[in-house]
Parts: sequence; structure tokens; C-alpha cells
Amino acid sequence: MNKSKPGYINLFEADELNKRGKLLKKRLKECIICPHHCKINRLENKQGFCRAGNNMVIASYGPHYGEEDVLVGRNGSGTVFFSHCTLQCVFCQNCDISYFGEGYEVSPEELAVIMVGLQERGCHNINLVSPTHFIPQIVEALSLAIPKGLIIPLVYNTSGYEDTDTLRLLEGIIDIYMPDIKFGDNINAKKYTKSSHYFDVTREAVKEMYRQVGNLQVNNQGIAYRGLLIRHLVMPDNLASTDKVLKYIAEEISCDTLVNLMSQYYPAHKSYTFSELSRGITRYEYTQAVQHARQLGLTRLITSSGMHL
Repeated sequence: MNKSKPGYINLFEADELNKRGKLLKKRLKECIICPHHCKINRLENKQGFCRAGNNMVIASYGPHYGEEDVLVGRNGSGTVFFSHCTLQCVFCQNCDISYFGEGYEVSPEELAVIMVGLQERGCHNINLVSPTHFIPQIVEALSLAIPKGLIIPLVYNTSGYEDTDTLRLLEGIIDIYMPDIKFGDNINAKKYTKSSHYFDVTREAVKEMYRQVGNLQVNNQGIAYRGLLIRHLVMPDNLASTDKVLKYIAEEISCDTLVNLMSQYYPAHKSYTFSELSRGITRYEYTQAVQHARQLGLTRLITSSGMHL
């Protein structure tokens, strides 16, 4: 058995992928794709919280070398950046894409060609960035890409704010889940993202992701082919409740979880309207986060060089 063979191949061969796609598309009619449950008819191009209609919008695509080493390898991660977002983070560093929706529409047929093209360029995976609000259309594109030869893992690169019923329909389709757990506190999450109960929702979503794929696994070239990779951005004055996020991962997911503890916070978008968000983090703040992670027994850490001693 080829353990690194993407699960979506088996679902396609059993005609299950097509069934999942239809079930996901039904969730757009009174949209309940994400936890906001706007219940507007996306199939008629109506827009809810995410400001996305029926057609996929992408900002760019191509081999990307700025992701984690286990995704990048030698040839890059085949990244597709989707426009719009299910959050409205006031500090968003990609606000032109996520908030203002810059990009262009693509059909499922066009996305299928893009994905196969990225594979042909040697990319190790297809990295779907902010895919949540377009996942029914993405699965439709996947069904079209498989007969064209697509056979590399799918990465679900998400804010973590996911509907668990939607995630259950993705079991066996997604090979690598990469959620960014932004906050370990609902109060600050609501203040800075406009999403109520962010941490409550995300903690259940990440549990579901872990149930599906387990800890991250890599091949003999060190390239990931299945599993969970969690990102967390350290913020000034522990506004993201980093301690609570790390405790959750250690106690409710797994101490063997690969965690990327990120240091690249800087004020962006509407950050300067909040005095507490108007600076980057200090070396001390980052060092404290790393030390706390290790104290909790999290041993698979990706840390930022130059930020901790």
C-alpha cells in the first residue's frame, strides 16, 4: 500500500468524491459552509460575511518557497491564493486579497488546469490558501483535475475558523490540514476579527482535522504527505493568548503536533486604530512563547531564527 497516495484518488475511483462535491454545493444554497451560517443563496451569487459569491476568485498562484520546509522541499509548494475570507482581522497582512477581494474569477475547469500545471512544474503539493468559502467549487475542480493526472497532496491552509460539518465532508479529500490558530481567547478574537466564539469554534475544528489525518508525516525526502501542521502568530502583550493556544495543542491535540510558532507580526491594515496592535513583538515576548511551548512538552517546533536565544 502506498501511504503517500492522496486519499482523494480512492474517493474519486469509488465515485465518492463526486457525491461529496454535491453535498458541499448544497451547503451554498443557504450558505452554511463556514461557522457564520449566513444562510444566503451563494448559488445565486448573493454575498454574506465573506463577501464571496458563487464563482471562485483567486489572487495568484505558483510555486511558493516561503512556506514551511516540509511543504516547500526543492521545488516549492503549489500555492493558490483565494480572495475573500471568513474573518475580518484588523491586522491582516493580506488585506488587499482577503478584505478588498482583489483577484479574478476562475471556473472549476480553469482551477483544475492550474493545479495540474503546478504539479507539472514540480511542486510537491497543492496549497489552498483561505479556501473555506470556495471549498465546494474546489472539490468540483479536483474531480476534473484527477483525470488530467493530479496525484500530489492537498494542503488546506486555513484561519482555523471552520464549520465541523463541512470538515467532515472533506475527510479523505484533504491530506494536510494547516490551520492558523489565531487566538486562544474569544473576547480578543471578537474584537480583532469580528467573529464571535472564535476559539470555541476553532478548537473543535482542529480536533476534527486531527481525527482525520493525525500527526504530520513526511517521506524519505522530508516532504509532508499527510497530517496536521498548526501555525500560531505571537502578538504583542500576549493578545493572542499564546499560552492558552499552546496548552490546548499539548493537552487536547498532541505533543507530537508540528507547530510553527511565528514571529512576523507587524501592524497592517487597521492595526493602527488599536494602540495595543501598533508595534511588533519583542525578542523577549517571542522567547517566552518558545519556552512555554517546550515546557508543555511540544517538541516538534518550528521557530523563527534570530528571534529567540
